[in-house]
Amino acid sequence: MRIKKATKKYESWLARNIALVPADLELKHLRMGEAPFPFLRSTFYRWAQVWPGACPDLAKAPRVLSAGDLHVENFGTWRDAEGRLIWGVNDFDEAFPMAYTNDLVRLAVSAHLAIDASHLSLTTQTACKSILAGYREGLEAGGRPFVLEENHKWLREAATGELRDPVHFWGKMNALPTVRGEIAKGARKALEESLPEHGLAYHVAHRVAGLGSLGRERYVAIADWGGGRVAREAKAMLPSACVWANEGKGPQKIFYEEIITRAARVLDPFLRLSGRWVVRRLAPHCSRIDLGFLPEKRDEERLLHAMGFETANIHLGSGNAIKAVRRDLGRRKPDWLLTAVHDMAKVVLKEWEEWKTT
Repeated sequence: MRIKKATKKYESWLARNIALVPADLELKHLRMGEAPFPFLRSTFYRWAQVWPGACPDLAKAPRVLSAGDLHVENFGTWRDAEGRLIWGVNDFDEAFPMAYTNDLVRLAVSAHLAIDASHLSLTTQTACKSILAGYREGLEAGGRPFVLEENHKWLREAATGELRDPVHFWGKMNALPTVRGEIAKGARKALEESLPEHGLAYHVAHRVAGLGSLGRERYVAIADWGGGRVAREAKAMLPSACVWANEGKGPQKIFYEEIITRAARVLDPFLRLSGRWVVRRLAPHCSRIDLGFLPEKRDEERLLHAMGFETANIHLGSGNAIKAVRRDLGRRKPDWLLTAVHDMAKVVLKEWEEWKTT
């Protein structure tokens, strides 16, 4: 099956499970043709199809509850129940039991494509070494959340750049177009239950964000409360694209809540699953971090090391499987990740060329 046909079949599957926003889906198709990096971010459904054939040995590695659609722009910050700033994986729409190697290879491929696009300045070999070193260290440590208070000063500085300034952030929120018609009852219920006060007046806006989830309904409730603005987002959810790629074999459930509660991380008290909607707080420092938001002066090796460590934090939620992961990791050649990156990058680049020229 080729990329155009796969995309059509996947989007037909989406339409049978959730309502789609045609204009957002069209935008996603355009973004897919812009460059390999946004193409990768947009097409986890295709990755889930081709990954077992492109890397058969790695796809048979021990399974853990994985992020699935992991990449270098799937990291962000949130405030925990104590008001502390936490950094980590930002999105688990595609969470699913997979070989532990999937998250590492996909993360490293995304770094490779970001390097090719001059978004990162280190080499792919160095990126792979940093990711693997962080992952190994995270496993050995038994996991440790990234609390950006007295620790991780370098990461706090990278995560609190000018583009995450409150004035800039609320300017963007206030510019979102108001939804004029009715919204799904489940979304409205989820938004109202997440606001800080019952019966609080609010308006609902439409937000276009992300790439993999473009096309899904995404609503933002914005209200004035306690002397300032607050915002909550509800995004339509369905099981991982792995369910589609596996032709319905395996579990059919949504793993979002399970993966965030089992992982070695500090919970975002505003992030939860409400029926078929995932709800979160939006605020200046409660959002995903684009590579373009990072300061020009940054330690990229250290950043990718942290991403590898955070991947271990996620996988450690699978408990008993970690012994098998350690054994498997220990038997692999030192350059296994770099080899896999080159193999999967070839697949991604070939399909991107096909997508943009047909």
